[in-house]
Amino acid sequence: MHELNAQEIVRRNSLAEMRNLGIEPYPAAEYPVNVTAREILDHYSPEAANYQDVSIAGRIMSRRIMGSASFVELQDSSGRIQLYVKRDDLCPGEDKTMYNTVFKRLLDIGDIIGARGFVFITQMGEISIHVKELAVLGKSLRVLPIVKEKDGQVFDAFTDPEQRYRMRYVDLLVNPQVKDTFMKRTQVINTMRDFFNSKGYVEVDTPVLQPIPGGAAARPFITHHNALDIQLYLRIANELYLKRLIVGGFDGVYEFSRNFRNEGMDRTHNPEFTVLEIYVAYKDYNWMMNFVEEMIERVALALHGTAKVQMGDREIDFKRPFRRLPMLEAIKEYAGVDVSAMDEAQLRDTCRQMNIPVNDAMGKGKLIDAIFGENCEEHLVQPTFITDYPIEMSPLCKRHRTNPELTERFELFVNGKELCNAYSELNDPIDQLERFQDQLKLSEKGDDEAMFIDMDFVRALEYGMPPTSGMGIGVDRLVMLMTNRASIQDVLLFPQMRPEKKAKRDSAEVYVEAGIPAEWVESLQKMGFQTVESIKAVSPGKLFNDLCGFNKKNKLGLKNPTADEVKTWAGA
Repeated sequence: MHELNAQEIVRRNSLAEMRNLGIEPYPAAEYPVNVTAREILDHYSPEAANYQDVSIAGRIMSRRIMGSASFVELQDSSGRIQLYVKRDDLCPGEDKTMYNTVFKRLLDIGDIIGARGFVFITQMGEISIHVKELAVLGKSLRVLPIVKEKDGQVFDAFTDPEQRYRMRYVDLLVNPQVKDTFMKRTQVINTMRDFFNSKGYVEVDTPVLQPIPGGAAARPFITHHNALDIQLYLRIANELYLKRLIVGGFDGVYEFSRNFRNEGMDRTHNPEFTVLEIYVAYKDYNWMMNFVEEMIERVALALHGTAKVQMGDREIDFKRPFRRLPMLEAIKEYAGVDVSAMDEAQLRDTCRQMNIPVNDAMGKGKLIDAIFGENCEEHLVQPTFITDYPIEMSPLCKRHRTNPELTERFELFVNGKELCNAYSELNDPIDQLERFQDQLKLSEKGDDEAMFIDMDFVRALEYGMPPTSGMGIGVDRLVMLMTNRASIQDVLLFPQMRPEKKAKRDSAEVYVEAGIPAEWVESLQKMGFQTVESIKAVSPGKLFNDLCGFNKKNKLGLKNPTADEVKTWAGA
């Protein structure tokens, strides 16, 4: 547990005092809420005299206490509304404790309260709730960052990414636009789900713990199942399970899948991420391109009412149709080389000439992919289907119907990043086994992302899988595009973080060496001064006043230092 600072101690004392007054700060009973802030602000009419018996609950975000009447800004899940609290209305009898003691002194910003009353408009023209009853529903023991706004300018904003991502609960409370991003994320997923369901496709669940990490080329996370005494892998993709269901007779199946890949982290990669995969029988990759265009255009329209979406300083237009460009043609167009007839040695030489890092574990597929990634991706800003990948790059994909060196595969690129991947699925079990065996050779050469051989999946194909098209789309990246967010961490509620660093804390000896009396060390640290250096960062006059105030408020009985002594502590 962290060391309590001065304000946290005060809040705990307030908590204890509430209980001494017979008020339980964390009540168990239901609090009946019959309205939200947004409903009132949108629909209140003085002429209709509606909302005359409202019950609302939320968090105190600011207060203005003015003697016998006060104003509170209350925030619930829908937004903020002003409360008007008058002492004699809240406490109509002789006992004014609820106003004078509880409301004015023991409640703090961040506390959760319930309020009953009626809606009216103040003399300043603001829709407000005149409070008749007030209940304490949750005491906040930590101080909420207070974001101030004046004349359109924001001050003291909670903007540090490390803190925002680690304490998303605080981020959501004080930065309203963050919640809006995640509401839009839900809208994206619901729009996609409604689209699939309207086509008659079935949502399913497949295993997260898998004996073989199949369906993608990626490094897996490894775990151990104690009861079975076997090694298992966290899912890197759900493809092979969904295709087993097509073998089993489903015409179309989809899953919003949490996948895990033990790879690098950056602004577009998190080790845990969400993918939508869908497989439809008797379709091919040309059909799937049309399907994807329709789906993404529908998502853009649902969120924005237009197919045009702003991403940074670029406008992305998701209106159908999207450009379709074969991969080898893209390399010819943007890199100026024709790699279609090159063998592995020639491809490796080409990479070296382009100063693209290569190693001996890279086969033809990875070498071509490296040339494409280095020269082409950044140019693919507007939605573009890159099609017809070399066979070495696509071990689960059907050979191209007119060129056996290629596959019937596409990836959709938007804003220079891959968004989705789709195939005419390989359903020839003999060809599939040979491709798996080629992947095994890559693994033996040192490629730790090469696919495992999944013999049960081959067995499933031997029973017969109809011609099928499948597609996987990164939900997190799609949400980034649709909400104009440059980092994947901004669209994940709880992104993966490094372990929290422990704050540096000086020992008592270090304070004493700096001339600070030993009896003041504990109090200084409770006030938040964990190091002698941090004392030097504040003005000596303010520190002197704060120390004397802390001593008095907490009845410590310490001898107050002089202003000059405090100056020497601060090195002034």
